[in-house]
Amino acid sequence: MADSTQTYATHTKFVPLFHFVALPILLGNIGIGLYGVVRGPDVPSVWGLAMAIALFLSALYGRVFALGAQDRVIRLEERLRMQVLLPIDLQARIAEISRDQVIALRFASDAELPALAARVLKDNIQKRDDIKKLVTQWRADTHQL
Repeated sequence: MADSTQTYATHTKFVPLFHFVALPILLGNIGIGLYGVVRGPDVPSVWGLAMAIALFLSALYGRVFALGAQDRVIRLEERLRMQVLLPIDLQARIAEISRDQVIALRFASDAELPALAARVLKDNIQKRDDIKKLVTQWRADTHQL
């Protein structure tokens, strides 16, 4: 990410070749396979549709698995960060912070994190989006690919 300015409105990332080229092509491939099956169901057309679905699912699950691994790394990094930045009373409660809460809190600046973590725990704010909307001083993720 060239620009280190990040906000709630700009924090999501789309990979144009994946989201806007590869996935539409794979979906189109499923459509063509389905057309072939409807037009004249035979072994090659059914097999083509099955392969089209398998290719799409491979791309989709590849993305889902990568995001899952990313979330695990974020949780580890943020729990270590919290051990350094949170006051002692909140450090004892780090284990109470859910996966989604930790992942959303990662965007809070070092100065904002203690108060925001306390609020998230006190008010039991669970949704990532709700927590991200409370962040006023964003800590940009400048290490995205």
